[in-house]
Amino acid sequence: MEVEQVAMPVSASVLREAEQIFEEVRDLRRALHRHPECGLNLPLTQGAVLRRLAPMDALELTAGSRLSSITAVLRGQGPLPAGTRRPVVLLRADMDALPIIEDTGLEFSSENVGVMHACGHDLHAAALVGAASVLHEHRRELIADVVFMFQPAEETYFGAKYMIEEGVIEAAGRRADAAFGLHVQASDLPAGVFASRPGPLMAGCDELHARVVGLGGHGSTPHVAKDPVPVVAEIVLALQTLAARGYDPFDPVVITVGRIQAGSAGNVIPDFAEFDATVRMFSPQHRERLISDIERICQGITAAHGLSVELSWAEPYPVTVADPGENEYAASVVRGLLGAESYQELKHPYSASEDFARVLRVVPGTFLSLGARPIQDHPQTAGLHSAQVTFDESVLPRAVACLASLALNREPVMLGEGEDLRERSSLPEFEELHGNPGIDARYRGISQELRGEPAFEGR
Repeated sequence: MEVEQVAMPVSASVLREAEQIFEEVRDLRRALHRHPECGLNLPLTQGAVLRRLAPMDALELTAGSRLSSITAVLRGQGPLPAGTRRPVVLLRADMDALPIIEDTGLEFSSENVGVMHACGHDLHAAALVGAASVLHEHRRELIADVVFMFQPAEETYFGAKYMIEEGVIEAAGRRADAAFGLHVQASDLPAGVFASRPGPLMAGCDELHARVVGLGGHGSTPHVAKDPVPVVAEIVLALQTLAARGYDPFDPVVITVGRIQAGSAGNVIPDFAEFDATVRMFSPQHRERLISDIERICQGITAAHGLSVELSWAEPYPVTVADPGENEYAASVVRGLLGAESYQELKHPYSASEDFARVLRVVPGTFLSLGARPIQDHPQTAGLHSAQVTFDESVLPRAVACLASLALNREPVMLGEGEDLRERSSLPEFEELHGNPGIDARYRGISQELRGEPAFEGR
């Protein structure tokens, strides 16, 4: 049985401490922005973050084996009432960038041509390092054990999935009780305002690759060929009709065909045409039906024209679902820290997708948006994934203080009948007792190599 989580008043010192380390956090953000990396392997990013975490000697640091992730555990040392245990709070930040040529003109613009932090993950990682610093200073009053999850490959390659497989959820020696993430928004919210909602928060997403196979020929004699191009065009229009007419407008689906490719010359009918699409939904139960409907339409239209189609689906992103109780807890933390006007409940989910959904499928929690719009009186600034997107760095202390307070405010958990009263003080002890093949012991601690100073440190 758990103690009901209602946020207690947060000491003003947490926000003050976050403001005091603003320059340090900002400098880390700019260093990460200057040297962005994509995908699972982020050696410079990992090194820069580890170098900032290493002086916090109470942190238990682990580097990932299949990806450049970092898991840090901070043990709470605050006194526990009898019959309770420490809760485990997981705080997550993504660290990867996007394959975009930056066009912001910032003095700290990307030096890795063709790669850019266009989704704010540099701010997320820097803010979580700042939160770790604040909590490290408060560890003697901290009730919770805190897991800091620094994740590569949010944009692609399912970094959260690999970190879960490597044991991040159980990194404190037992499963996390609550999980929280944060994402800056460049255009949707005013700077410094947090937002979220209970229930479906961000869309689930599947990626479809389709190849329509016909018979090529000369452009002057289409009657002796089987042209796949108009068939693909018909499929694209039919999919939009499916989304608009086949599903409840109050529980919608979004189908976007983002790439169509066919042929090599205007007077040649190609043998095949391909398209890629993303398919998004807000209700998990819609997924199977939607996939079935799309396959039926693709196969039916191609068959009607005497052609065939090959369909393949990439591994999906689940719907991001916020636990109602944990969402209210996070909202109360923000209101207590920054005032009621600093939190808004979203009326509708975002149609974008988020890898943190995989964490929220196994741990109750929520995902907060934080406005970082750089021009307060102009909401039409460049949005996420734009080559021109910029962020208001002055929101970083709020991000740091919010993340730290989500852990610092956590109440003890009442022990249920038969639950082990012992504190498990270290993950190796837990592994010895119960086994945890997902974490390789040779990655425990910081290796000498990872302690090495990254080339861009201090710039």
